[in-house]
Amino acid sequence: MDRSQKQDLVTSLKATLDQMALVVVTHYTGLTVAELTDLRAKMRKAGAGFKVTKNRLTRLALEGTRFKELSPLFKGPTGIAFSKDPVAAAKVAVAFAKDNEKLAILGGSLADKLLDANAVKTLATLPSLDEQRAILLRLIMTPATRIAGVVQAPPAQLARVIAAYGAKSEAA
Repeated sequence: MDRSQKQDLVTSLKATLDQMALVVVTHYTGLTVAELTDLRAKMRKAGAGFKVTKNRLTRLALEGTRFKELSPLFKGPTGIAFSKDPVAAAKVAVAFAKDNEKLAILGGSLADKLLDANAVKTLATLPSLDEQRAILLRLIMTPATRIAGVVQAPPAQLARVIAAYGAKSEAA
């Protein structure tokens, strides 16, 4: 890789990181190409990404971004998981690390807040952005549904009473 290719890689990585809300740093010692491909596929499915990076170039890309505090974690065979969703990359990385001990989570950063490995694992237990939206929508819709049920109840009861009287008078 020549100097211009390295500069292009740093620029591209910096542009990618600037758009992300979460970055998780991992060690992938011993993972096969098939396992890394599987991890990338799971990340893509969740709306996240995973990239094996050169440490020196990644540290250069981190300079001037809100993730610059992650620089000390880039030692050894590292890969980064990243996503615009604040929890998507953490969920997939933690789930994959549970099933495959060769992937170790070192830490991460949510916007400009540095996270250790345990904080990333805790973040992975939170609902995703879409799940949070669904919960909020359900909370908003519940009172409206209850109000509609209460408003409809008296006319429905009145109709049942009239139908019962009608059935009673027909029988008589």
